Amino acid sequence: MRIVADSSCDLTQELRASLPITLVPLTISFGDESYRDDDDLDVSAMLDAMAASAFPPKSACPSPQDFMDAFMEQGSVFVVTMTAALSGTYNSAMTARDLFLHDIGEKFIHVFDSKGSSARETLIALKINELIHMKFDEQAIVEAVESYINDMKYIFQLGSLDAMIKNGRLSKVKGFVANVFNIKPILYANKNGEVELLENVRTEKKSMQRLVEIIGEQCTDFPNRILGISHCEALEKAETLKKLIETKYNFKEILIVPTRGLSSTYTQRGGITIAF
Repeated sequence: MRIVADSSCDLTQELRASLPITLVPLTISFGDESYRDDDDLDVSAMLDAMAASAFPPKSACPSPQDFMDAFMEQGSVFVVTMTAALSGTYNSAMTARDLFLHDIGEKFIHVFDSKGSSARETLIALKINELIHMKFDEQAIVEAVESYINDMKYIFQLGSLDAMIKNGRLSKVKGFVANVFNIKPILYANKNGEVELLENVRTEKKSMQRLVEIIGEQCTDFPNRILGISHCEALEKAETLKKLIETKYNFKEILIVPTRGLSSTYTQRGGITIAF
């Protein structure tokens, strides 16, 4: 059994080596610049170029052929994609599944809509791997992971509002006001995987404290859960957040992963996502 995920699944090198996983890259572009979100991508250089560009960042999902190539590896395949509410990646993977079964042959392929991205996809991949090692059969894995996804929480804080302003999701006036007053919006993914504002918080310090409080408000069974933190070039911030969480809650494990290109594009430097 293998896992296939899009490149919004953020992993450390150690996690990557321990998982039977293939990552299928998206493409990020702004103006004439184009970047493939694969292992050769220099994320920091891409972020510098993006900040200097007047053009809004856009992402293109992998083609069905990209996914089909990943499906060729031996064994059953479990696919994890970023939320279908904001990306065509899920639909591309589903098309690839149908084409593969029609043109190449019978094979177990199931596509999960993560209803999020980044650390949320990371935890889903880890859950699939855990169930594989527990010798669950394919259908049992599907049922357990779908239940896991529906029960997950996903909150995040952007490092910058620049990308949202450039792509029209936030007006320049609102962005200016937020920056002037040091407002740190806390966002979340709803049950459909759509991004919504949870609340606005003043100052970085207060926002960190509030993130920890929100975790306690949304979760009770801490010893049974792994919490994932992804960060965009903000390791110190992620480690500080981890320590704050550990002082209040006894999660089974807390993982920290750096964001790859796709997650970095929308999270921006200093951004944090939390899944549990």
